[in-house]
Amino acid sequence: MSNFAHTDQMGRNVVCPPNPQRIVSLVPSITELLFDLGLAGRMAGRTKFCILPEQEVKSIQIVGGTKQINIDIINTLQPDLIIGSKEENTKDDIELLEEFYPVWMSDVEKWEDMIDLIEKIGSLTGQVSQSRLLIDQYEQLYGEWWEFFAARQLNVAYLIWRNPFMAAGSGTYIHNFLKFLGFKNAFGHLQRYPEIKGSNELTGKVNHVFLSSEPFPFTEKYFSEVQTLFPGASVIIVDGMFFSWYGSRLLHMKKYIYELNNLI
Repeated sequence: MSNFAHTDQMGRNVVCPPNPQRIVSLVPSITELLFDLGLAGRMAGRTKFCILPEQEVKSIQIVGGTKQINIDIINTLQPDLIIGSKEENTKDDIELLEEFYPVWMSDVEKWEDMIDLIEKIGSLTGQVSQSRLLIDQYEQLYGEWWEFFAARQLNVAYLIWRNPFMAAGSGTYIHNFLKFLGFKNAFGHLQRYPEIKGSNELTGKVNHVFLSSEPFPFTEKYFSEVQTLFPGASVIIVDGMFFSWYGSRLLHMKKYIYELNNLI
């Protein structure tokens, strides 16, 4: 059976067999997406951070972390497709893997990129109808949530790290997801993940500070420290997976978003 070339989200042509049967995912959110596309039986490997769906992933071989991939384990799996991420995986690991295997790379920043991701992975894996179903559900949510959140226009700082404090800026999926929910990112004028200091003039103009549960595990014990940095702002712990996992995670968070609305 002839192989096919597919263009990934970095504009690279990736040649792989039709309907690949041994897939390794190096991205937690994409692992969840693959399960939601009905590909559980074709999953050969995942990272230790690929923890959803919780019960189903337990039987899938772990191939290391997103930035510490165990090439030897991948070689034992002999995948016919590896899916990685420009954001989460290292260039060296990806270049080594693609010497031996088809490696399709995701690069998601905006809503449109996420829809493109689902569509392309559906085509890549032969699950076109399943991907279309997910996209239809996304488009319905977009209409519901935009109407619900668009008038909000609250100034939000989204912190991902402590010591030093770092926020999500523009050029990130988190930034665009905050915009999608109707929030104004207080640090959206800065690129990527800027360090935030008390001398920054914007820290006193923030309505809410969202402390992400990942990658730094913020808890309530940091509230007083954060409130010193952002005087007058309310401080809320948020589930980092819901704000940074692109793919099908959004379809699992409808209840959570409305619960968050009650806190602000």
